[in-house]
Amino acid sequence: MQKTFIALALFTATGLAFAAVDKADQKFMEKAAGGNMAEVEVGKMVEGKAQDASVKAFGSTLVKDHSAANDELKALASSKGVTLPSSLPRDEQKKVDKLNKSKHFEKDFVKDSVKDHKKDIKEFEKASKDAKDPDVKAWATKTLPTLQAHLQTAEGLEKDVKGK
Repeated sequence: MQKTFIALALFTATGLAFAAVDKADQKFMEKAAGGNMAEVEVGKMVEGKAQDASVKAFGSTLVKDHSAANDELKALASSKGVTLPSSLPRDEQKKVDKLNKSKHFEKDFVKDSVKDHKKDIKEFEKASKDAKDPDVKAWATKTLPTLQAHLQTAEGLEKDVKGK
């Protein structure tokens, strides 16, 4: 009886600690994880399919940076009791599949990368200001410069591949 009470007390205390993550923070973490997984998937595809060396190198950068960001996010989520998606969300999978079938693969990849990184930057800027959890806020703030660098690279590549 006493062991059950202690276990229940620990479970309840742990559950309360996990419940402290704001719903908006949790949603941001889940969405960021899905986005990171998509960027890694697309980056690997680019490494294999792209002909342009600069585009291929950018694909490798996406794999490296978004894998690292997702590893950090997984550790953060685990410490907060947040379960992140283990596979690509359906909307992200559709984008990956569409890109994979594209007849203008490099141009479409770069165009999508610009659009996605602009959207991601807005979400990360918001989280870096508005997240309730200080660790979520710190992770968003830390990750933001990498996303901004990706956008800058993608915008440069967009100009290069338009002429081809």
